[in-house]
Amino acid sequence: MKCPHCRVEFHDDPRQLTLGMDADGGWILYFRTCPACRRFVVYLHNGQAVRTEHGGIQGLRNAVIRLVWPKGSMRPPCPVEVPPQIAEDYREACLVLADSPKASAALSRRCLQAVLREAAKVKPGDLYDEIQQVLDSRALPSQIADGLDAVRAIGNLAAHPIKSQHTGEVMPVEPGEAEWNLDVLEALFDFYYVEPALLKAKKDALNKKLQEAGKPAIR
Repeated sequence: MKCPHCRVEFHDDPRQLTLGMDADGGWILYFRTCPACRRFVVYLHNGQAVRTEHGGIQGLRNAVIRLVWPKGSMRPPCPVEVPPQIAEDYREACLVLADSPKASAALSRRCLQAVLREAAKVKPGDLYDEIQQVLDSRALPSQIADGLDAVRAIGNLAAHPIKSQHTGEVMPVEPGEAEWNLDVLEALFDFYYVEPALLKAKKDALNKKLQEAGKPAIR
């Protein structure tokens, strides 16, 4: 796993603490210590208890897993190339996903609209029309374009114009809608911010070598 504190990969067997049963099923706490930063990583599992012959809990079925320490999400971190205001909305959408998919979807819709206006340079309108502008431009790779189009379909933006016109509004969401919005945002971050920055860094490094060799730089 990747430590949510320091982002270093490590592998170990978690320790567990069985909390017991309540009306919502069985509860087990799993915790690890990152060998790199020496901090605890704690997950809470809740699901249908698998009982031992003595009535104890030996495991859980269909468990819901929550990262409880550090407080955060299991989504990847926002790339540093993303503008701060957009990154702030993305991080908050990730943080509240487990507690409130509706709030997460509202933040991710607002974040998506900001990306389309800032990076894709769409004409400001409602989110539905802005997505159509980007699709009509055919500037995106087909897999990202398909994902972006699915944002409209899953969120049913045509039938719920308030989602499209007031992107920060907290509205009911379809199953998987909040997660899908974040998936599409991550793909757009790579396309609009990360890949151009990597290409620029490589180009700058090449131009430096050309300059040192007394040759003209590439444009």
